[in-house]
Amino acid sequence: MLKKIFIGLLLIFIAIQFVRPAKNVSDNNTYHLSKKYTIPDEVNTLLKNACYDCHSNKTAYPWYAEIQPSAWFLNEHVVEGKEHLNFSEFTHLSIARQNHKFEETIEMLEEKEMPLASYTYLGLHKEANLTDNQRTILINWAKAQMDLLKNTYPADSLILKKRKS
Repeated sequence: MLKKIFIGLLLIFIAIQFVRPAKNVSDNNTYHLSKKYTIPDEVNTLLKNACYDCHSNKTAYPWYAEIQPSAWFLNEHVVEGKEHLNFSEFTHLSIARQNHKFEETIEMLEEKEMPLASYTYLGLHKEANLTDNQRTILINWAKAQMDLLKNTYPADSLILKKRKS
């Protein structure tokens, strides 16, 4: 009986290998953050290493992204990450939303909510495991971008309007 259960599970495991989610590899950067904002090399490297896999239009997939069900799990993280913040689509957002995304980025970095622990867990993506100094560099850069917006646009255009229910 145990042998039949094992064979059944093995067949299911093999079968699910053929059900693959679409990969995030378009690399469309028409509205990329860099089209409007200056990104120093150090900041760019940190964003690429710690953010872009889940928050851009191009993900560098690890080897285990070829094995189900981990590919589904990764796909869900990427889709959700891009829904919250997509650096490849950043300048397509309204000025108020761009300002708000910088604010959220600062908050996530300060509270050490990003990158996700599951992304750096067990030594995976070591380059994304930000030091306090690297977090400070990103935070200061994001604050400088918010200052740029504040000095460029009227104050009321930087406020995210409440949605009517």
